[in-house]
Amino acid sequence: MNMALNLAGLSTLGLAAAFWVVAVRQMNGMDMGVATRLGSFEVFVALWVSMMAAMMLPGAVPAVLRRAHAGGVRAVPLFVGSYLAVWTLVGGAVYALYRPHGSVAAGALVIAAGVYEFTRLKQNCRRRCSESVRSGFTFGLYCVGSSLGLMLMLVALGVMSITWMSLITVLVLAQKLLPPRPAIDVPLAIAILGLGVLIVVAPSWIPGLTPAM
Repeated sequence: MNMALNLAGLSTLGLAAAFWVVAVRQMNGMDMGVATRLGSFEVFVALWVSMMAAMMLPGAVPAVLRRAHAGGVRAVPLFVGSYLAVWTLVGGAVYALYRPHGSVAAGALVIAAGVYEFTRLKQNCRRRCSESVRSGFTFGLYCVGSSLGLMLMLVALGVMSITWMSLITVLVLAQKLLPPRPAIDVPLAIAILGLGVLIVVAPSWIPGLTPAM
């Protein structure tokens, strides 16, 4: 049983690593900061799924292991697939709402992301992300709620930016694996708020935010 659980965890991490390679190759040369364009719906969704698998699967490993322990290894593919399906739906919403924008809009969205870190919805969803659930879809909804502010930052600052994607991945992973701690969480939220203000007042200080003329 332990070997099967280890295999499920390693397979999830291996899948995430493979999608990192795919996403980085697909995103190469596409980052234009706040002026990034998404291209066709089909191309964007394919890239978005690769990005979400790369970013979100490492933090989902504990949930995958819990599901494998409760329902067997055969339950893992459906759990992971339905989890990624939730993030695919989020990608559809991003495509429908996203427009190339300016630094003021980007800063305002980052400020909103910082405010979201303080909300009860964020805190409740983050807590539920660490609990056992039978459905990957339900787990995905909780994780979207937990990571919504951080993902808003990615979309605002450079949805095709490998740098921002990497940074947001680290933050998402830390929040999924570590218990909430005000000594860490509050300074992070304040830092996000400060970043948003800095983007509004001095966008030139943020490398890659606007395309070079």
